[in-house]
Amino acid sequence: MKKQLKAYFNRYLTFDDAEIDAIYASLTQKTFKKRAFLLEKGNVCKHNFFILKGVVRAFHIDDKGKEQITLFAIDDWWVTNMESFIKEIPSYQYIQAVEDTSVLCLSKNTLEELYIKFPKLERLFRIITENMLIANLRKNDLFLQLKSKERYYDFIEKQPAFAQRVPQYMIASYLEITPEYLSELRRNSK
Repeated sequence: MKKQLKAYFNRYLTFDDAEIDAIYASLTQKTFKKRAFLLEKGNVCKHNFFILKGVVRAFHIDDKGKEQITLFAIDDWWVTNMESFIKEIPSYQYIQAVEDTSVLCLSKNTLEELYIKFPKLERLFRIITENMLIANLRKNDLFLQLKSKERYYDFIEKQPAFAQRVPQYMIASYLEITPEYLSELRRNSK
């Protein structure tokens, strides 16, 4: 796990073993069974989660009672409800394990302490946050520009790991199409 975290960090900046050891010692490991919640609506998001192994989804329930998935996260990704985590306010979203998931938990207070001890960690999280923002903006642009069929093919091409590990009805929710239409697209693509 420590080795996995170091490999992830070193994709962006160089951290030596002593730095990784100190950062790793500040994290707690937790395992969530399939369908367990990492965060429930109405609770304050107390952690940023580094996914060691597994898949999670973030979603909200619209005014008609329908789930709307806003993101998926997989091995070696960070996931949190950023607004709730930063502002310490109740979350409007849920974060739920799609499969059995093992994570490293990083609290806000611990993160702030680590920023002081290791200033380059703050730079690392700035880079991660910028990448997340870019991905979110790109998703929004694609959803505005592409028809649902094109969104599906783009998703399958760019996120094949999710297509293999996430149930089709969840992919349909994420792509804002019906499960029936997704089944039709899959049938026609074979």
